[in-house]
Amino acid sequence: MLHCPRKFMRKVGIFSGVFLLSSIVPALALDPTGDWRVADGVANVRVAQCNGDMWGVIAWEKEPGGRDTNNPDPSKRNRPTLGMPILLDMKKKPSTDQWEGQVYNAKDGQTYSSTIKPTDPNHLEIQGCVLGFLCGGETWTRVAPPIPSSPANSMAKGGAPKSNAPPTVPNPPRTTGAATSPAQKHASAHPNDPVGDICLLPDIAGLAH
Repeated sequence: MLHCPRKFMRKVGIFSGVFLLSSIVPALALDPTGDWRVADGVANVRVAQCNGDMWGVIAWEKEPGGRDTNNPDPSKRNRPTLGMPILLDMKKKPSTDQWEGQVYNAKDGQTYSSTIKPTDPNHLEIQGCVLGFLCGGETWTRVAPPIPSSPANSMAKGGAPKSNAPPTVPNPPRTTGAATSPAQKHASAHPNDPVGDICLLPDIAGLAH
C-alpha cells in the first residue's frame, strides 16, 4: 500500500480548495465608463452611466472647433462636436458585458444600431450596423480611468448643465488626492476639461438625441 505523508496530503487539500474556489467565483465585470481614444486617434469619447444607461460624448478633439455640419437637422449643423453625444441611451444586455443602443456618426449624419463591449480593462469594442447588416466596428483604447457613480449621474434628468465644468486632455493624468465626492474626484483628474460630467449636458440631461 502506498502511504502519503500528512504534510503532502495537507498541501494537496489546500491547492484543491483554492482551485475549487477560483472555479466558482465569477469573473469581475469590465467597466466601459471613462475616456477612450477612437481608433484613428482624432478624438476621445467619454462614456458614463446616466439614468441607468450608458452614454458617450466627444470629450477631446485632435483638431478643435469641429461642427456637426452633416446633421440631418439643419438647426444642429452649427453645434460644436465637442460635448456632442455619439453613444445614445445604451442598455446592458442581461448576463453579458455588452450594451446595446445607437451610435451617431457625425461623418455622415446618420444614427445606427450599435453595441459596445469592453474586451479587457483598456480596450472597448464598438460595433455599428445599418438596418441590421453592413456591420463594421473598431476598438478604442482607454486614456482615463472608469468614472464612479455620483448623485449627479443618478439625477441627471432635468438637471442643469455645469457652467464651470472642468476638460479632457489627450492623456488625462490620474490623481490620488482626496476629494469630497466621486464627481469631484473625476473633475480633479481632468483639470482642463470643458466637458465635465456628461450626465449634466443638456442633450443627455433632457434625454434629447
